[in-house]
Amino acid sequence: MSETTGTEQNPDPVARMLDVLDLDSSAARTTEDIFTGSSQAMPSGRIFGGQVLAQAIIAADRTTADDRVPHSMHGYFLRPGDASQGITLSVDRIHDGRSFSTRRTQAYQQGVPIFSMIASFEHEDPGLDHQATAPEGVLSPDEARAHAFAGAEHPLSRRLLAGSAIEVVHADGAIYDAVPGEHVPHQNVWVRTRRPIGDDLAVHRAVLAYLSDLTIQESVLRAHGVPWAQAGLKVASLDHAMWWHRPARVDEWLLYAQESPSARGGRGLATGRIFTRDGVLVASVAQEIMVRVPDAD
Repeated sequence: MSETTGTEQNPDPVARMLDVLDLDSSAARTTEDIFTGSSQAMPSGRIFGGQVLAQAIIAADRTTADDRVPHSMHGYFLRPGDASQGITLSVDRIHDGRSFSTRRTQAYQQGVPIFSMIASFEHEDPGLDHQATAPEGVLSPDEARAHAFAGAEHPLSRRLLAGSAIEVVHADGAIYDAVPGEHVPHQNVWVRTRRPIGDDLAVHRAVLAYLSDLTIQESVLRAHGVPWAQAGLKVASLDHAMWWHRPARVDEWLLYAQESPSARGGRGLATGRIFTRDGVLVASVAQEIMVRVPDAD
């Protein structure tokens, strides 16, 4: 599949996302697990990283037993992807043990790798159980929308998010054209799909990976008072890690608590924890980015 066909014509952004995640396995061979998929159109012309994350985990998931679910993934963004082109994913079945299965997924465009991931799948058994607590005092999605700093929407946010399958509400104010309040290395963001997406838990897990790449970079930028509209700003994701802890529906509000512990040498590290609205920890995320700010100290 060399070009996107049809998916961007559907006016429903959630349907477009789900269509992109519905991979084709007809290219698979007896000895190789190969899948193809389309790409979502993006204003920048580059593939959204969350799309590749979700496609890679779906491809790997299709090669494991039905009773195994992903619990962790570690991936590297190797090259920018072209959003006008389709994508090919090749899965290597590295290991199948009694409890765990390991898969490596490589994503290609025009025969060149753009993303590489290793993921682990588990047959879940009873065991120890504890979790971190959700942050307190966070504005609800409705409160955040009604708050003064959430009243105006910058054209950049409309261009990037209006056509997105994911609804995003910043509890601390968005940083599209300016950084409101104190410049701190943390923020809280509410996320969910714009409509229900059914009951397939594999799809919900994949979409959780998809939305995990949204806004996590902002904890680095917020710490330094740098908005997305900063002239000359360049940001690119270098790697991405994710751990699925508990099942969750992505078509219900999730709180994405994000923090940046460090930035140095043109790189910034961001971490995140994703909670249900009633405080259940469903996933943890880590991402390192390249960030270039003109005239930055």
